[in-house]
Amino acid sequence: MFPTDSKEIQHLPGTRLLAEARKAVNIPIVAIGGICRDNAAEVIAAGADSIAVISAIMSHGEPELAAAELALLFNRRQAAPKGVVLTIAGSASGGGAGIQADLKTITLLGSYGASVITALTAQNTLGVSGIHPAPAEFVTAQLEAVLSDIPVDVVKTGMLFSAEIIAAVAWQLCKYNRKFLVVDPVMIAKGGAKLIDATAVNALVNQLLPLTYLLTPNVPEAEALTGLRITTEADMLVAAEKLFSLGARNVLLKGGHLDSADAVDLLFDGKSAQWLRTRRIATTNSHGTGCTLSSAIAAFLAKGEPLPVAVARAKEFITTAIRLARPLGKGHSPVNHFAASRELLFKE
Repeated sequence: MFPTDSKEIQHLPGTRLLAEARKAVNIPIVAIGGICRDNAAEVIAAGADSIAVISAIMSHGEPELAAAELALLFNRRQAAPKGVVLTIAGSASGGGAGIQADLKTITLLGSYGASVITALTAQNTLGVSGIHPAPAEFVTAQLEAVLSDIPVDVVKTGMLFSAEIIAAVAWQLCKYNRKFLVVDPVMIAKGGAKLIDATAVNALVNQLLPLTYLLTPNVPEAEALTGLRITTEADMLVAAEKLFSLGARNVLLKGGHLDSADAVDLLFDGKSAQWLRTRRIATTNSHGTGCTLSSAIAAFLAKGEPLPVAVARAKEFITTAIRLARPLGKGHSPVNHFAASRELLFKE
């Protein structure tokens, strides 16, 4: 299919000829040669029933994870909803963030959403006025109920509240060998309420980050996790490297809190850095942006997009949701999930 260092190939059919072969024959097609996570999706879309991959797996630091990444891409061939996302987060009574925003996003983007609730919050656009955490034992019961029955592809976490809940989540994810964990380290609500304590932060770093496929902190959260001060893009890269060293396989550091004309995010995988830039939108209608972005990434992963594409499409989705948001309530209004999904999916 593609050039490879392992052998010299005279003829490379590419995806165009693969698509022609798919139309011409009615037998299974196996694609081989130079296939990796970031180009396999186009091979599958062109008609390959299976792919044969050696180098991209054996050269990976975690071969089992590399194989799982490739297998997940085949979800793109499913009928809708494509794939399953489990969100583990707090309930936001105002509907703009938390479990409510997660399930809206996952459903509107075409995946199936399951949920585990870690806490109830009394919350509106003005802020959080009360938090009622779920007992860790009941969080475990919810996790057992879902993971023992439903074929979850991607797990996304939001507000985890306590060290006991984080420990319960980490234990169950290990027990059921869930490899695709998107962690949004929710620490402070839009209105300023603290949603996690110091003990929980330590548990998140020590128990959850080593299981994390993608970590999605904003600047204040990254500062809390690393102890670094972040005011520039250069600082973002240093912080992303530190977060990677703590165990996260990939880091999406969101730069929305920086004082700049653009909203700049950084995707870092330990080797390469990809910068994602959009023009900053001046608005107070931004409630639920972090929850929505991380859920969108999880949904696109579950639908069979490779990580860089999932992140780019999710950033486009949240940017559109902010742009199309309209005032609702007396404080920070929520983003517009519905209108953004209609505009984004219309392009497909």
